[in-house]
Amino acid sequence: MRFRPCIDLKNGKVVQIVGGSLTIDGSSALTNFETEDKPAEFAKLYQKDALLGGHVIALGPGNEKAATEALGAFPGGMHYGGGVKPENASTFLDAGASHVIVTSYVFSEGRVDFDRLKLLVKGIGRDRLVLDLSCRRKGDGYWVVTDRWTRYTELEVSAENLSKLSKYCDEFLIHGVDVEGKMSGIEGELVSLLGEYSPIPVTYAGGASSIEDLDRVDQLGQGKVDLTIGSALDIFGGSVSYGKVASWVSPRRT
Repeated sequence: MRFRPCIDLKNGKVVQIVGGSLTIDGSSALTNFETEDKPAEFAKLYQKDALLGGHVIALGPGNEKAATEALGAFPGGMHYGGGVKPENASTFLDAGASHVIVTSYVFSEGRVDFDRLKLLVKGIGRDRLVLDLSCRRKGDGYWVVTDRWTRYTELEVSAENLSKLSKYCDEFLIHGVDVEGKMSGIEGELVSLLGEYSPIPVTYAGGASSIEDLDRVDQLGQGKVDLTIGSALDIFGGSVSYGKVASWVSPRRT
């Protein structure tokens, strides 16, 4: 298990938001944190601490310059997500992203559009694609949500679907949207599901509020689920020491 850092961008600035409060165009959201510090400075910090595989996420328009500067500050070190499609994927890869993250583009009327997914894979390669399967609870399961996490799809996060989709991508990124940004605790049931059934690397984000959550995710995810912590970190106005999180090492890796 690894800690995966993040840089969330809104109107070109680094922010932390409550995920479930996003509007479909990304123009409005409850914001926990906003700073004038440049996104590239956060990327350089992650590079210094050798924290590979984090993500730069653009929340709505007006973020391309900030995103490309951050990616260029840590070339090959971070993934990029936000409005990615075949026409622009290479722009972010050329800017320094190791992978691009895609969700809404590959869904049509609530279903996975495999023609679109195959077109992406053909254009950039499976090994540079991350599928965002961020989800919300509905009934007894977790269902993928798209369009800035505002719309439910017909895709359940299940063993069968994780196996099927893993053939088209290198990793999954999955936010527990109901707890994202609330620092109210992780979605333990979701983490357990991912640890048991994801056949490829998967990063979970949402609700982490203490350094102990690293140990909890490590245990529940059987050492196979990586964790992102956002709003709770002191570099984003929270109380959890970034330095301690950055230096945390899973017992399974010692």
